[in-house]
Amino acid sequence: MSGHMADDHNGAADVPTFGRARGEALRFHEPVKLKGRKRFLQNLQRISSSPSLARLGRIPSSGYRTGGKASMSCVSLASSSSTYGQSYGNSYSSQTSVGFSTAPTSVAATPVPDAHPFDFQSRIRIVGQPLSAQAATIPVTAPLPTELRSVAKEIPLTVAPEVTNLNEDYFSKPILDVVPERKRRTIDFWDEMPYEIRIQILHYLQPWEVVRCSAVSRSWHKMCFDGQLWVNVDTHEYYRDISSTSLVKIMTTAGPFVRDLNLRGCAQLRERWVSHGHAISNACRNLQNFSLEGCRIDRSSVHYFLLRNPRLVHINFCGVQAINNSAMKVIAQGCPLLKFLDVSWCNHVDAQGLHKVVQTCQKLKELKASETRGWNDKAFLLDLYKGNTLERLVIAHSDIDDEGLEVLLQGEDPEIDPLTDRAVVPPRKFRHLNLSRCHQLSDKGVKCLAHKVPQLAGLQVSNILSLTDDAFKYLFEDTPLLTHLDMEELEDITNSTLQCLARSRCASTLEHLNISYCENLGDTGMLPIIRRGQRLRSIDMDNTRISDLVLTEAAAQMRYRERSEPFGVPYWRDIDVVDLPPTRTVALHLTVYDCQNVTWTGIREIMCRNAESNRELIISLKCFYGYQDTVNEHMKRVKTGRLDSAQRLERKWAEYMIANEEAGVGGAGARRRRRRAREAAMVHADEEEGGPRAGRRRARSGGCVVM
Repeated sequence: MSGHMADDHNGAADVPTFGRARGEALRFHEPVKLKGRKRFLQNLQRISSSPSLARLGRIPSSGYRTGGKASMSCVSLASSSSTYGQSYGNSYSSQTSVGFSTAPTSVAATPVPDAHPFDFQSRIRIVGQPLSAQAATIPVTAPLPTELRSVAKEIPLTVAPEVTNLNEDYFSKPILDVVPERKRRTIDFWDEMPYEIRIQILHYLQPWEVVRCSAVSRSWHKMCFDGQLWVNVDTHEYYRDISSTSLVKIMTTAGPFVRDLNLRGCAQLRERWVSHGHAISNACRNLQNFSLEGCRIDRSSVHYFLLRNPRLVHINFCGVQAINNSAMKVIAQGCPLLKFLDVSWCNHVDAQGLHKVVQTCQKLKELKASETRGWNDKAFLLDLYKGNTLERLVIAHSDIDDEGLEVLLQGEDPEIDPLTDRAVVPPRKFRHLNLSRCHQLSDKGVKCLAHKVPQLAGLQVSNILSLTDDAFKYLFEDTPLLTHLDMEELEDITNSTLQCLARSRCASTLEHLNISYCENLGDTGMLPIIRRGQRLRSIDMDNTRISDLVLTEAAAQMRYRERSEPFGVPYWRDIDVVDLPPTRTVALHLTVYDCQNVTWTGIREIMCRNAESNRELIISLKCFYGYQDTVNEHMKRVKTGRLDSAQRLERKWAEYMIANEEAGVGGAGARRRRRRAREAAMVHADEEEGGPRAGRRRARSGGCVVM
């Protein structure tokens, strides 16, 4: 007996291992000795959970209540236990009680009927073993309440690999080490993204949005002012939304990367140029395009910019009052690659300063010098003639005269062809020439353009009051590439000029024509232009003598263009598609303000043709202010595909206009309408017959009439 107890005591002190023999009981540390009430409850548990009592079939005490709740004397802290194979010692010990010893309740010879290798109600159960049919008959007692449960030391246990699943009750402790769940690593896509990709993403933001993003953090501030984002600094669209501090920060931080710097309208930098002008000019040393249009800047800052950027190609100083001839001298010395120069409205620049630029900058192609003086300097004009590099020359409102224009086009004392009486000179490379408001010019100077500018595409001679039909007689014949022609306020030209234009080769290439305030032009000159000008996009005819015939002809030509030109025609035109509305493109813009012979009938003709089905090309019309609201609403419905609504609007408007005319047949306005109809008939007769009819005629004005 003592030997068995010694063996049990020694075995309890050992730690269980996975290398035990099959059938060997698990061994645990010696439990903590309990006292008082807890010890009493432990004894009750040991007695009630003894397998010998269950197998011998003892009859419970009469004091126990059967069928009801268990009393405290028979409370069990666990289910009935069973043996693991054969028994050791002289008792059935509860081998699965965590840290609680079980005293012997029977001798080794106690009969064990139908012993099973595993206890079905033990606290540690091996899954996968077959269940016995007699397991259901083993009585089970009620467990001990939670507040009365005894607490033992937590001892880590190891279990054999064959134990794959556990079923625990109240007193069992976890014997497997629980592996903590690994937390998923948080990925910061923006920080782990390559720096170049982040810069490329910021390229899609507007400049003022990039400046706002710079306030997020220091890293964002460094990234938002990276020079790769500011290669092109064009502030004319957002200069009101960005502060002068941010602009200075951009130019000083990203200066070496900046290629295009456009500070148009940045008046908030006026005070910054004094304090940061040198820093900005030192940072921006790789500029190619530089614009200070409308800026208020001191002369020293401009000179520093020009001296530190020898690769400048495009310079725009339009309207900068600080620019003078000294700045032109700096440009001549430090910008040999210059191709574009705009010094329009710079009151302190004249031909003397421009002469230095022309002598040095041999690649100059565009020169804009409106409102400048000194254009009668023959030395300057001869250098322009000899260089022959200019393709665009804008000298509107300058003091050039006929002799100066002749020197510019054919030099001094050119050779004259005896047969044609023309100067034998190389053709000029001018593609655009703006001579508007040069009041010292006359027919003699403009005639020199004939046969000398074969590549001319744009000509502006508006508001030169001395020009007549003789100035354009031979000009249109030798300019086959002419696309833009501005003859506004030429009061002395007649329909013969337009007829000459219609017969020339440039009639088929003409796109923009302006004859506003040419009060002698009418249907006789405009109808041939409408018929021949198949590429016309805009015609300004306000305050002229044209009538409804021009509007009707323009509406008819749109249908002819659709058949002859492939532009603007959808690919499904020949397919019978009902759901898709036809796409409509504005192919011609007409301006007929204050044209006394244009009535609501011609306006209605344009509206009617625009609302026709299967039309791709339509006409945009600007007319008398009393009709313009109706025309705008009609155009809005046509563009959105609401053709039925547009046709209904046109029909109702026509009924309204007819009702107003019928209401005033014998009343107010009748005499005025009869007089206008009579004047229109006489004007038409004059144009068709070549002169006025015999007989007395009421005097009529050639100007506009307030309708």
